[in-house]
Amino acid sequence: MPTTEDIIKIGFSFHQEGKLEEAENAYSEALKLDNGNAEVYNLLGVLKLQKGETDEAIKYVQNAIEKSPQAYFYETLLQALIRKENYYEIIKYEEYILKNFSDNFSLLFNLAMANKNLKNNKKAIALYEKALNINPSSYQGWFNLAHLYSVEAQTKNAVSALKICQKLRPNDDDTEYFLALALMRIKDYNKGLKHFETRLCRETAIALQNKTYPNKLTLKNLWKGENIKNKTLFVYYEAGFGDAIMFARYLPLAKKKCKKLVLMIQKPLGNLFRQNPQLGVDEVIDQFVPETSINFDVHLPMLSLPYTLGLKGNKVFAYSDGYLTVNENKVEDFKQKYFDNENIKIGIKWQGNTYYDTDRVIPTEAFIPLTKIENTKFYSFQTYEGSSEVETLLKEGVTDIGKELKDFSDTAAAICNMDLIICNDTSLAHLAGAMNVPCWILLPYEVNWRWHTDLSVCDWYDSVRLFRQSLQGDWDSLFKKVKSEIEEILSNS
Repeated sequence: MPTTEDIIKIGFSFHQEGKLEEAENAYSEALKLDNGNAEVYNLLGVLKLQKGETDEAIKYVQNAIEKSPQAYFYETLLQALIRKENYYEIIKYEEYILKNFSDNFSLLFNLAMANKNLKNNKKAIALYEKALNINPSSYQGWFNLAHLYSVEAQTKNAVSALKICQKLRPNDDDTEYFLALALMRIKDYNKGLKHFETRLCRETAIALQNKTYPNKLTLKNLWKGENIKNKTLFVYYEAGFGDAIMFARYLPLAKKKCKKLVLMIQKPLGNLFRQNPQLGVDEVIDQFVPETSINFDVHLPMLSLPYTLGLKGNKVFAYSDGYLTVNENKVEDFKQKYFDNENIKIGIKWQGNTYYDTDRVIPTEAFIPLTKIENTKFYSFQTYEGSSEVETLLKEGVTDIGKELKDFSDTAAAICNMDLIICNDTSLAHLAGAMNVPCWILLPYEVNWRWHTDLSVCDWYDSVRLFRQSLQGDWDSLFKKVKSEIEEILSNS
């Protein structure tokens, strides 16, 4: 008659061969003979995890741990809980694991991951550092640690961690891209812009244009900085509206290099760019143009302009005092319709594109205390996604301008009537900065690379001030500071 150990061996053999049903049957038979066998409970947990039956896996492994708290049982449990994204449950085991298995890389790594997902950044950093002391060859460990360093404004540490990632995984685009962001965050654009060429949106933009113009847009025609004074340069957008406005500062510099500059831009930006001849763009395209109707010699995605132009040091921040102008007739029309009053006029916006992240979205209710400030009048510039939430603010006397804005040319004209713009990290902020209109950008705790580490200044726009959350998700404290600042300015005026 086979013993429990014999049956476990049979089950394990099936398990290794991928015969999960047979393995499960064998493990179940083993438990009938010895229902206190912790090893079998753990093996069933591993098997259930492989089958995608995560809840069952957790039950089996917890049973194994109750009978014998082995380190590798906890490894299975944490893997199952991560699969369920049940990070709070993982944290419950943290004290015991740190006390008894502090030399186990896998357990420390998973504890760090749980804390990272719960935004317990400082604890996660400490755990990743401890784990990497045990296994310094973990690419994912260094990569995750670099991200946390960056969030916590320890950017030099982030650069160091990403350089280790480079050694562990040479020529990896993800590493190169995030190293670019870290370097640019500390204003090392001399190195950062080169790595920034690995960004995914660049490749997507080139691929899209190559599909649109297959006989004209080939990699050999990508402009790499060579002499093109007698040639036509085709520049095209590759990211969001804010990026396009921000990088438009380089168009006049590009025009100095070529005979003709053709720009393909998003439809809502077309009229704005046409009314700004000082940008040097000879032809603005904001809709499909057949291949037979477009001519150029070399091409370049828009965010590659500063690198290809060879800009160094502070030259990257070209035209920080403003480079966009407006249609004065539109400005007057908006004034007569909405802004002909003696109040301090403040434009607001709370949401941009949420495809990449939602941390930048400000709850509309956070603006309500600002509307109580005497001698002020607030105007909502919210458009598209998030515009329905303006209803909350209409009750507070906020005027909805967003519904009147057909494109960025309209938005620019309306902005010119404002004394101040207060908004999240969005295209409205870039537009205000590019027009040298006073703007306060309210940033989440995790700050985008372009705002750098010294938030007392905004290198890109002279008219912009930056405010950052002091705690993850804490908009209330930030708005108290903003309200106090407005009141102080008004009292001194």
